[in-house]
Amino acid sequence: MSAAAAGLAFIPSDSYSAYYQTQKKKPDSVISGVKIGAITYSWRSMPSTAQDILQYCIKSGISTIELMGDAAENYAGLPKGPDNRKPDKETAETQKKWRLSAPMDKYRELRKMYNDAGVEIHIVKFSPGNWSDEEMDYAFRAAKELGTLGITNEIGEEACKRMGPVAAKHGLKAIFHNHLQPGEPGFSFDRFLEYSPANMLNFDAGHYFGATGKHPNEIIEKYHDRIVSLHMKDKTGPKGNPANTNMPWGQGETPIGDILNLLKKKKSHIFADIELEYDVPQGSDAVQEVRKCMEFCRKVLA
Repeated sequence: MSAAAAGLAFIPSDSYSAYYQTQKKKPDSVISGVKIGAITYSWRSMPSTAQDILQYCIKSGISTIELMGDAAENYAGLPKGPDNRKPDKETAETQKKWRLSAPMDKYRELRKMYNDAGVEIHIVKFSPGNWSDEEMDYAFRAAKELGTLGITNEIGEEACKRMGPVAAKHGLKAIFHNHLQPGEPGFSFDRFLEYSPANMLNFDAGHYFGATGKHPNEIIEKYHDRIVSLHMKDKTGPKGNPANTNMPWGQGETPIGDILNLLKKKKSHIFADIELEYDVPQGSDAVQEVRKCMEFCRKVLA
């Protein structure tokens, strides 16, 4: 299978459907009813074009993803600047102009390429919270063409105020991701969700545990109907040695098994997305490590 997947880079996007008809069965990462996926940030240490990411999904056995927005936009033809991570003012203006006139056909093409290979894009992380109103509207139009449930963005007052109404207009969700904020005094998800019924959570269970030491299932139970997806990682807690540190799965303190079994018990709609954050060991790569995380999930949910 790995040799076949390696050949994907040489296959035109419009030929993926025919190609996969000649290969082994498509990936299926639904385990005992639990939708195990991955955020494509997990493969950041490797080349990350949309075509590359699709290869990694196949090799990792992942059938549903949170796609990083840069991969989607680059596939669609986003103009590049001298530094793609932090475009200068001139590049930002060029990219804004492109977004406001970008045709949606490349996003439809990208969705078909992934779907034909057996991979669903359940969320796209465009992170448009600081974009203009027009660009934000573009982001949700593109997200709909990709077949997603909505767009992720880092949690924050302004983004939660602005994105919810736009998401609702498009029949999608504005999905907000936490880092260590739950460890801050007085923090509550409630005020961010109250801005709009379309506001939802991309609950990072690992960051939550690392910041608070509390069981993530408390939040999953409380906000179950307002959570679209989880970010799954293994970490030490705030009193660990070292504290709040990413670890290979099974070596940290995050109760991953409890979380997965809760989703199984509830027959939950929530996606449990692997986020590879620990250092890739020498002699391995991010694809192999994501596969290890997948096997961890399979053993827990068997």
